[in-house]
Amino acid sequence: MSTSMVLEGGGLRGLYTVGVLDVFMDNDIKVDTMMGVSAGALFGVNYPSKQRERGLRYNLNYAKDPRYMGFRSLITTGNIANKEFAYYEIPFKLDVYDEEAFEKSGIDFYVVATNVETGKAEYIKIDNVLEQMEAFRATSSMPIVSKLVEIDGKKYLDGGCADSIPVKKCMEFGCDKMIVVLTRPIDYRKKSENNFINSVVYRKYPEFVQTLNNRPTDYNKTLEDIIELEKQGKAFVIRPSRSIPIKRIEHDKEVMQSMYNLGVEDAKKQIDGLIKYLGV
Repeated sequence: MSTSMVLEGGGLRGLYTVGVLDVFMDNDIKVDTMMGVSAGALFGVNYPSKQRERGLRYNLNYAKDPRYMGFRSLITTGNIANKEFAYYEIPFKLDVYDEEAFEKSGIDFYVVATNVETGKAEYIKIDNVLEQMEAFRATSSMPIVSKLVEIDGKKYLDGGCADSIPVKKCMEFGCDKMIVVLTRPIDYRKKSENNFINSVVYRKYPEFVQTLNNRPTDYNKTLEDIIELEKQGKAFVIRPSRSIPIKRIEHDKEVMQSMYNLGVEDAKKQIDGLIKYLGV
């Protein structure tokens, strides 16, 4: 039996996912494949390396550090999340990522990035986290506030633009059981957006603009699909039981801690159901 896990993004709403995954670690929930989008990838990658609370810890430690992320970084570097500090200084030096544990985990880990030239999602297999850090930058580089990330001649931005919750792709890979961790409550639906800015900023990439324009419809359809999969017993879904107002780029440590705590709380309530679903 193969088990897959899909992790939605959402900026620092992803701290909810950190809490959920820490409870999974405590209960030794085993998976064969993980697919993370944006923050889902950044935080989810700590699961194969078994680095409990790491995603929460470095965000609390550097939340107010001007080198980390915010408008100062946007103005000085063109990226709201500082490339050198957030993606290289922290995982390589300040809160070191355990690459050895990741490679020993046996988990196939994928990140989702949007190719801006085609407007399509691409699913990048991660074999070495530290060597493929640009893939993590690609999946989490939000439009407008991030520069394009180039990998092997291709230009990418946030994976959530084209495939926010890649349950269909995960099923294509083949899995008997699927765990889906969302970062919005069950009643959330994405509203239509003003697309004028996108059409101006990305006028060289019409396919990408079309993808951005279609995103609310595609996202909401995926949510309905997930609810149906859940009813059919084809997916086990954990989502926030209540809303906590939190910005994508949040500096309030209490709010961040609350988001993590909610993930822990919800996961503990559902862990017995998950174990039963997995048949372990």
